[in-house]
Amino acid sequence: MSVAVEFNQVSKAFGTVKAADSVNLIIEDGEFFSMLGPSGSGKTTCLRLVAGFETPDSGHILLHGVDVSSLPPHARDVNTVFQDYALFPHMSVAENVEYGLKVKGVAPAERRTKVADALALVHLDSHAERRPSQLSGGQRQRVALARALINEPSVLLLDEPLGALDLKLRQTMQTELKNIQRQVGITFIFVTHDQEEALTMSDRIAVFNNGQIEQIGTPSEIYESPRNLFVAEFVGTSNVFDSGLAEQLLGSRDRFTVRPEKIRLGVAGECTVTGTITDLVYLGMYTRYRIDVQGIQLTVAEQNTESRLAMSSHAVGDEVQASWSKESCRLLA
Repeated sequence: MSVAVEFNQVSKAFGTVKAADSVNLIIEDGEFFSMLGPSGSGKTTCLRLVAGFETPDSGHILLHGVDVSSLPPHARDVNTVFQDYALFPHMSVAENVEYGLKVKGVAPAERRTKVADALALVHLDSHAERRPSQLSGGQRQRVALARALINEPSVLLLDEPLGALDLKLRQTMQTELKNIQRQVGITFIFVTHDQEEALTMSDRIAVFNNGQIEQIGTPSEIYESPRNLFVAEFVGTSNVFDSGLAEQLLGSRDRFTVRPEKIRLGVAGECTVTGTITDLVYLGMYTRYRIDVQGIQLTVAEQNTESRLAMSSHAVGDEVQASWSKESCRLLA
């Protein structure tokens, strides 16, 4: 595959804060690539550097092999979808989507065809004459997406575009966005602090922290094999063991992690600990337990495969065994 976007030792500071600290990154053409991290981790700054809204202090940014580090936004073959959508309230849906083509001087007949195709892509062909105020949040998000895609950029940048939506709509839009990306086949770079969004949609994920990339990998690589403590704790929930208890379980004092769903209650296994249940929460598909093991709070997620009445009657205060396989352990740097 060809390279769509490349960061080569890119740094950007705001005062004493290093928002991007010698970042190296390659994003392949046609990838759905997510930049994931907490607020202030540098992910949005890196997106703005690709868009041209910020200029790197040092290093180079390449789009399809061309150094664009000093080019203004309009000279780059990218478009951006923002969290607030930035739609024109006085224009109809069709006029909003058409706007970029009109500025470029595209002929009216061609504009109409392209607008119809773009609205069909996002399932809004019947809403062409409505104003943004007459649309739901998810519909406004799709209008912004159509407006960005109609210019046929080689890279589409999405800055937390689902952040303002409620949970159900956000989950629906995650599926729609990924389907649209597959249809158009261009590179999507998606910025989010939401691990579920990143895991659901991405081909690969870069986990950011303090202006640097902690790990790059597929969703399964990031979740199943976190490289260090930050990734293990930021992406999903992790149980971390080190020093004495790690040596007792694995014969080494090296720090390791185990995901809650890998642990079984009430049975012995390759790695077994005994503790006291301190908290129990029924969450529909699974029950979450907190278990005190030698002062460590172990989190266990047990899937509710039986009806609630048929489930085992663990209760707060019970002493239980918790076990997992050595294969489920991941050493942390």
